[in-house]
Amino acid sequence: MPDRNGITNIPIHEWIFQQIQDPLLFTNEAGDIIRCNQAALEVIGPERQTVRDLLDFKRLKGHEGIQKIIDFQTEGDRLYFVQCMRVRKEEGLYALLFRPLSISDQTLEVKREMDRLMDASSEGVVMHDNGRIVDCDSTFARMFGYKREVMRNTDVFSLVDEDSRENLKQLLHSYPEEPYQLKGKKKDGTTFFLEILAHPYPQEDRVLRVAIIRDVTERVHNEKKIEFMSYYDELTDLPNRHYFHDMLNEALMEAAGQGEGVAVHFIDLDYFKQINDTLGYAFGDKLLKACAERLKSIQEQDTFIARMGGDEFLVLQRYVTSKEKAEDYAEKMIGMFQRPVTIDDYELYTSVSIGISLFPDHGRSADDLIKKSDSAMFTVKGRHRNNYLCYNASISEKFEKMLSMDSELRKALKQDQLELHYQPQKSIGTGKIVGLEALIRWNHPDKGMISPATFIPIAEKNGQIIEIGEWVMKEACKQNKQWQDEGFAPVIVGVNLSALQFLQKDLVFRVKQILEETGLAPEYLELEITESMAMTNEEYIIHTLKELRELGVHVSIDDFGTGYSSLKYLSRFPVSKLKIDKVFISENQKQNQAIVKSIIHMSHSLNMKVIAEGVETAEQWNFLKNEKCDEIQGYFYSKPLPPEQLSDVFNSSIVH
Repeated sequence: MPDRNGITNIPIHEWIFQQIQDPLLFTNEAGDIIRCNQAALEVIGPERQTVRDLLDFKRLKGHEGIQKIIDFQTEGDRLYFVQCMRVRKEEGLYALLFRPLSISDQTLEVKREMDRLMDASSEGVVMHDNGRIVDCDSTFARMFGYKREVMRNTDVFSLVDEDSRENLKQLLHSYPEEPYQLKGKKKDGTTFFLEILAHPYPQEDRVLRVAIIRDVTERVHNEKKIEFMSYYDELTDLPNRHYFHDMLNEALMEAAGQGEGVAVHFIDLDYFKQINDTLGYAFGDKLLKACAERLKSIQEQDTFIARMGGDEFLVLQRYVTSKEKAEDYAEKMIGMFQRPVTIDDYELYTSVSIGISLFPDHGRSADDLIKKSDSAMFTVKGRHRNNYLCYNASISEKFEKMLSMDSELRKALKQDQLELHYQPQKSIGTGKIVGLEALIRWNHPDKGMISPATFIPIAEKNGQIIEIGEWVMKEACKQNKQWQDEGFAPVIVGVNLSALQFLQKDLVFRVKQILEETGLAPEYLELEITESMAMTNEEYIIHTLKELRELGVHVSIDDFGTGYSSLKYLSRFPVSKLKIDKVFISENQKQNQAIVKSIIHMSHSLNMKVIAEGVETAEQWNFLKNEKCDEIQGYFYSKPLPPEQLSDVFNSSIVH
């Protein structure tokens, strides 16, 4: 058979040339086809004159004798090993032998190529025919928990999670250029995430599909974690403030279009910082989780709860038809915190302060509504906590004043603007002074005297209360020692401790240090804590109180009767005195008098003294005297006085 250039002299017998089953052809130096057998004609077509448009002939010549993989862009789209050999150097004659890849050859080559594409080295490979597995490697089999021989003839749909089967069905008959992801199902039923890169390969009269499978479970989990962290708070599993902001914007758009109302609740846990500082951040985290669970337990279809950060939470309430509806929900949240929270065998009473803002009345943007609900919350916290307040225009003015006062308060201590006044405490039995309560005052250079009720909540909020509280204790001890040095009869000076100050881990050390610096004997200092503080963490409180008593300092419980006292714990407290809250004294109702009687009798049975504060009338004095109350404090006897005005009071022994 002559070649296409009329040359018949090729270095192979004609019969052998035609009997070779694999495609074989000869070319010249340029790649023009000189001669080809019948098998080659079936592959390249009878009209083809050159191989240059089939393969990179120049590169192939450079790798003479080495097999290369060629994917012919012809009908069938098959893969071949191609080997190029120069048979006559002087004539520039080359022989090209084509050998079709077997299934196993294709599998290995596809895996090699896909490893390169996916930049991986440990993926499994599988070949299947319309979903029925023809072959796979051991890595693929192990990935699903099977042996390789068991995998043959397995339906690939049985290897994916039910939710992924419809996606697989669609992808099985398409040709995605990028890897796609499904959820696999192992032999033991556990699921994992798969990344799949597949390609169809014709084989004789059928189209096989070869796929590389990679286990990307760890990567997916990391991606999901990153996504979760973008929208959720990791500690409480609640949405974070960014997610809340997006949801609020969406709710506002919907509400504006339908003429509906929206409420934003800004929630702050009362005394959280004190608990956190006392028992540690791990304990504080557990408390935050417990509080988040309580909020979740009352979440409704129309509400969306998020953690703002720290001890602050946000609640979006949709379809609010009135201010009362928003307030009802706030009351419901407050009610959830009436029960104690049990953490690590500690029984804690905590409460929440809630500020409310309404759309469209108080603002039309998410930022405005959050800011105004925060302002309202701060106002609640500054008054009496454990309550809610709906925003009004005056709150903004107060909030701005608060920010200004916050700045000025930081200067007050450094510039000696703070001073102490002392209110005498009188023995009902002897009529003599037995103690003085130190009460702080802020003598502002421009605004005059500022009430503690105005600036103490600000100091508690910004953390300055610790520094102020320490100054009060030191100043009171120093003044009391001075009176003693001046010859006045020794009395006890009482100092109020803030919750934050009382829950400091080194409180006892600080008290001891102040007593040593001022020279005051411990028995002339009394520290007052509120009833609600005492009930915050009973075991820790008992331990601290015992250390203070060992130091020789007295401890009294202030505002008694307004909190959650348990007689079980009260009987264990090393407390020397109970102070009856003035609310029970100022109103002479029979019910209040009954409460006062009970407190007096109970205190005496526990070997504690009782002092009544807020005594302003002779009628109140006589009632307390008849009930054998030990001491009184109030305007009936004396208002709080600066140190220089107390000399006459010390010298007075008038009995009313």
